[in-house]
Amino acid sequence: MVEIVKSGGWLMLPIILCAIIAMGIILERSWALQQKRVIPEDLTSKVWGWVKKNQLEHKQIQTLHQSSALGQILAAGLMNRDRDRAVLKDSIEDTGRHVVHELERYLETLGTVAAVTPLLGLLGTVIGMVKVFTAITAHGVGNPTILAGGIAEALITTAAGLTVAIPALIGYRYYRTRIDTFVVDMEKEAIKLVEALHRRSEKINK
Repeated sequence: MVEIVKSGGWLMLPIILCAIIAMGIILERSWALQQKRVIPEDLTSKVWGWVKKNQLEHKQIQTLHQSSALGQILAAGLMNRDRDRAVLKDSIEDTGRHVVHELERYLETLGTVAAVTPLLGLLGTVIGMVKVFTAITAHGVGNPTILAGGIAEALITTAAGLTVAIPALIGYRYYRTRIDTFVVDMEKEAIKLVEALHRRSEKINK
């Protein structure tokens, strides 16, 4: 393996660095984007049960805020449950934007890795072929050993770049789709809470 890396030339170093970054992001996002960490099961119905029983306290709302991404959004709504519907929706939307930004953390970096590593591989191919033609100019084509170094560099860097880029692109697309699904589900849960709080407020005011 070390010999292969050496044969690929200095461009193997940034490709290996990109591989480490991509692997780190994929592992971190796989942990952070678990269903239970984003949208725990039956969280909205549990929160609504607290509202109906008047069991909501500031400490409980704070715990809800720290529990999950959806918990942050619902906590924002509960903190403004006695205010106008417009204020309630605005607070939920503002919190939702922050939550989505947090869910998308590092994804742009992963997408950049997926785009850059094939270009690094292509650059390695060009450099390797330049070495091949330089060797041909200096020594002719009679000695294949002289040509082997440039050809190896061209092929190895191309293969290494694609080997990093393909899983990085798959990970980027997968997590992007997963986040979009989470966002839609959180919007549905937030709308449920807003409508329920609005109906409750109307009943109290009658």
